[in-house]
Amino acid sequence: MLLKAEGVGKAFGPKEVLKDVDIQIELGDRIGLVGRNGAGKTTLIKLLMGRIKPDVGTLNLRTNKISYLSQFVEVDHSSSVDSAMAVMSEEEAPLRKRAAEIEAVMASGGDSETDWNALSTEYSHIQEELARLTPGQTKDKAMGILEEFGLDDKAKGKMGELSGGERTKVMLSRVLAQAEKSDLIFLDEPTSHLDIETVEWLEDQLLKLKGAVIIISHDRYFLDNVATRIIELENGKLTHYSGNYSIFMEKKALDRERLLQAHEKAVREKERQEKVAEELHTKYKFKSYHKTREKMAERVEVPEPPPDEKDLQVRIYALGKSGKNVLTAKELIVARGKHKVLDKVDLELEKGDKLGIFGPNGSGKTTLLKALQSKLPYLGELYVSPGVKVGYYAQEHELLDQELTAEQQMKKALGQQAVEARAILARLLLTGKDVERPISTLSGGERARLALAILLAQHKNLLILDEPSNYLDIPSKEAVEDALREYTGSLIIVTHDRYLLDAVCTKVGELKGGKLSVFNGTYSEMKGRQKFAQGIEEADVYKAVAGFKDWVNGVTYKAGDKVTIAKSEIENFRWALDTGKLKKVGGTELKKVRKTPLPAEDD
Repeated sequence: MLLKAEGVGKAFGPKEVLKDVDIQIELGDRIGLVGRNGAGKTTLIKLLMGRIKPDVGTLNLRTNKISYLSQFVEVDHSSSVDSAMAVMSEEEAPLRKRAAEIEAVMASGGDSETDWNALSTEYSHIQEELARLTPGQTKDKAMGILEEFGLDDKAKGKMGELSGGERTKVMLSRVLAQAEKSDLIFLDEPTSHLDIETVEWLEDQLLKLKGAVIIISHDRYFLDNVATRIIELENGKLTHYSGNYSIFMEKKALDRERLLQAHEKAVREKERQEKVAEELHTKYKFKSYHKTREKMAERVEVPEPPPDEKDLQVRIYALGKSGKNVLTAKELIVARGKHKVLDKVDLELEKGDKLGIFGPNGSGKTTLLKALQSKLPYLGELYVSPGVKVGYYAQEHELLDQELTAEQQMKKALGQQAVEARAILARLLLTGKDVERPISTLSGGERARLALAILLAQHKNLLILDEPSNYLDIPSKEAVEDALREYTGSLIIVTHDRYLLDAVCTKVGELKGGKLSVFNGTYSEMKGRQKFAQGIEEADVYKAVAGFKDWVNGVTYKAGDKVTIAKSEIENFRWALDTGKLKKVGGTELKKVRKTPLPAEDD
């Protein structure tokens, strides 16, 4: 056991953020921590790390080998990337302080109550930790990881010159370098600003770590591929589920239904007893028969119903008719100087198509969206059907006037009366004082909802969306996905959200090296994966005695290769085991495993 919290609570003023929290973390755990924005997830992991103290309850933290990636990393934009790799970590500073205190005691000779054995043991442990965290060693490992990201050529540049995704990669490199020798690794939104290729690389790296990994994330596909446990923080309380995110959703739906049924059954029984008591009292006014029934009604315990799910009620309708060929681009070229950002891109979008575009950061996805709207100069042919009305959702919401309030922005964009504007905003949970605040004071999620609200009311028949799920928590993402699935017009969506690509899009395109490759189907189908049919299992380690091929996964093994086999895969390797081509060498590792979905039942 690395960590155990029992009955932990934490409040900030009158607001209880955590209530009666119980959690135990073991070495090797892969935990996904989910909950709405503002639920207190970051507060929880800071408490578990010992950064803040609980108001009530006990926290038993049995290791100081902890690595942490913050959601909002503060960096000196004038510092070099190289120097940022060697900055003293947050866990190193208190260790050096304690080491200095012990050294002072040793230098002074101590006193009669000094426990020299305990002091020397503690000092030895601190030195081991400092050796693990030494900036030079961490820096070398981090630079190796940064090289894998393809950013080693920017090591001498300034942090301020990097994009948000590149800065995340720098800090992630440093944390992963420390994490190799850490028992507890806490990651707060580690996939923010990362492209899909990097996220998939990160998934593989996290499986290699020996320590426990606790991840706050709204990336459901990532949680499906990494987590073996999901913990949900809702109304200050934790609910624990075994399995990945998809399994969690199934179990949560069942739990919610059971809670609702138990609540409704108890309410009906209480009302029945109260009704009988009332009838008895009416019939026998001067008797006390009804009191027995009243006591029975009082004894009926009514469990709390499941919390109301106030998901975004988004509905986006398309008005106006367009031709069958909504948009056609042929050999589209956009250049910056001598560099071709888009190099002879071909694209055909027909009525009702929902195209999702993904690719590495900096590959020109936003450039493509702007070129398709003729907002950038281009070469080549671009045809847009005369009846097409385009609605554009900007990644950074640059179309919003930061000085206006949400209500004023709606009225400016739509010409709506105040009552109508407020009604539309309310559908996206922007109500009361929130609609009267300047947009500059709204959170990222609130700005995203405002931009969607404006889009909602315009009834365009072609929506071009640049990262529409950014800044949204999972319930909000699900509501937006539902709306986009129901939308009757055509869509072009740029996103790194693989779950959204699978849930909404009828075709996907990868933009890489200036070229766009379009596939008819979902992201998982394009990559040859079964949708949401991948999980993490503990696998036994074998050694190939002779060469053979795993025909199920198409992998060829040579003699001497390490082969990891999960329990669910054992039959795939049965023939190799029976013919002596594999020898068990002991030990276990975590492994991504494809799982075949259960066949649909016949009607």
